[in-house]
Amino acid sequence: MKYTLKSIFNLALVLISLSAFAQDKKKDTVAPRTERYGLRLGTDLYKIARSIYDNDYKGFEITGDYRLTEKIYIAGEVGNENKTTDEPQLNFTTKGTYFKAGFDYNIYKNWLDMENMITLGMRYGVSSFTQELNSYSIYNPHPYFDESDVITVSRKYSGLSAHWVEFVAGVKAEVFDNFFMGFTLRLNRLVSNKKPSDFDNLYIPGYNRTYDGDFGVGFNYTVSYFIPIYKKKNLPKAETEGKKKE
Repeated sequence: MKYTLKSIFNLALVLISLSAFAQDKKKDTVAPRTERYGLRLGTDLYKIARSIYDNDYKGFEITGDYRLTEKIYIAGEVGNENKTTDEPQLNFTTKGTYFKAGFDYNIYKNWLDMENMITLGMRYGVSSFTQELNSYSIYNPHPYFDESDVITVSRKYSGLSAHWVEFVAGVKAEVFDNFFMGFTLRLNRLVSNKKPSDFDNLYIPGYNRTYDGDFGVGFNYTVSYFIPIYKKKNLPKAETEGKKKE
């Protein structure tokens, strides 16, 4: 499934438009705004869909965030992946779990009673997994004359782990009461990586495919439900500045 920046931007506009259509039109005033604080839980629809159509992949991810201040949310993800990767020189299966924790900062200014989000944030990710080497082929510098022999093995490596940092950008839009849809794009940088003895960790659960050794990219497409816990009045910026001058 391929995504371009243009298609992602268009998707963001659609989500925000759906949310705006679902809200009642109200006149904005200078009165204090009562905003909701609580916990939002969801799941990654892409991993669920991929588990259905891709025979070499099984996975799920649970997402969550908690509104800490007007703009800052504590956020995280936990999941499990089982993926078989078929490379030109080797075939291997990766199985494991992962956990990510960090924060999101909402840079979007909502209209009255709307709770949409355009966020920038960071995560620290930890993954524990196994790699199983299924088969490999010996490199042949003259493939037109001799075919490479494929050697079938069943060699399992346990106790592997990886730590990384993610830079996250995302969108969440309320499409129905308390129901949100959104997506995030992620740029990953490995901090530590415990590898098997005779080949690299080309795929890490939660991190995805590794590129150039230490870098990776990822995304998720989520549906989530917001659980209100309490409400808080946030003064408009103009009124807040006026009180400070007094």
